[in-house]
Amino acid sequence: MAEIQIGLGKTGRMAFGFDEISILPTRRTRNPDEVSLAWDLDAYRLGLPLLSSAMDSVTSPQTAALIGGHGGLGVLNAEGLWTRYEDPAAAYDAIASASPQEVAACLQQAYSTPVIPDLVLARADEIRESSQFVCMAVKPRRVAEMLRHFVSAEIDLLVIQATSVTAEHVSAEGSPLNLKRTVRELPMPVVVGGCASYESALHLMRAGAAGVLVGVSQGQSSATRQVVGLGAPQATAIADVRAARMRHLDETGVYVQVIADGGMAGSGDVAKSFACGADAVMLGAPLAAATEAPGRGFHWNMAAGHASLPRGRRVWVGRRATLAEILFGPALGADGRTNLFGALRESMATCGFATLKDFQKADLMVFSPPNDSGGSARR
Repeated sequence: MAEIQIGLGKTGRMAFGFDEISILPTRRTRNPDEVSLAWDLDAYRLGLPLLSSAMDSVTSPQTAALIGGHGGLGVLNAEGLWTRYEDPAAAYDAIASASPQEVAACLQQAYSTPVIPDLVLARADEIRESSQFVCMAVKPRRVAEMLRHFVSAEIDLLVIQATSVTAEHVSAEGSPLNLKRTVRELPMPVVVGGCASYESALHLMRAGAAGVLVGVSQGQSSATRQVVGLGAPQATAIADVRAARMRHLDETGVYVQVIADGGMAGSGDVAKSFACGADAVMLGAPLAAATEAPGRGFHWNMAAGHASLPRGRRVWVGRRATLAEILFGPALGADGRTNLFGALRESMATCGFATLKDFQKADLMVFSPPNDSGGSARR
């Protein structure tokens, strides 16, 4: 890909977000009812290529179970409000009622309460009552500390997630985290992210990850690009990680799932994620707008309550529809914000593809979007 000279001795790659690409139908069409959305994550066969974002505005034990009932994976933040409070209702109410000037301090206060290990087990049991799988997320620096609690809770999948994750987390405080050693010793499959480049994704795959999350500084609630300058347009990032997956497959025979994490405002972006090479998507803001979501119509990310350097903001997403309507319709309008996976079926069928892996072969076009394309609100 061509590089652009930023200044003497400094160049940068041209990259594309979802607004700059579209899917080109070039094959036969088929009936949307004959399209399969099934996918495999390690030994698990799943009917819906969806993980809920491990954000407290999106995933509660109840919504995790609902998503699991629909065939997806609800991912609960093991360092979030549900493991810090026996009943987090008061914390949610305080965050929702805080003024714009007060909300940053309110978030920091809410997340200053320590995690209660017994609640990790209790929340896992709540999810397991109504869902086949229990999934939780943790930051890299907390993996060693919380591992025994995840094992006791018998969770089915662990997500190790931060703004950007590398195969080795170096720290002067205690022993450094070596993901290659840690992942291979864990009794459950692990999804790791975020990443946004070929090299970083390949290292995570070689560390033994069953899936990698693609996305850095994506989403409506993220302030990472403004605060620390990190980020990558999502369409190019997914395509780069797809290339890393193919190399890893050639080297080892092991297929690692690529999961697009954030940057999707609606169903069109979800479809483009798969056409760029994703096997599944992790959604935040679209699900935070469900009437069952715990955020009271607000959405914030995992870094919004950081004690010293918040990298997220509280945003209003409203309460648009039920979770079932957001996922499967019927659509409430032509804005792509409801019936996300019905639209994905339609896109696949229009291009003639019957499976998600086949849909990764779809042709793409690059174009200059109109000013009113409405693509600025993400995740």
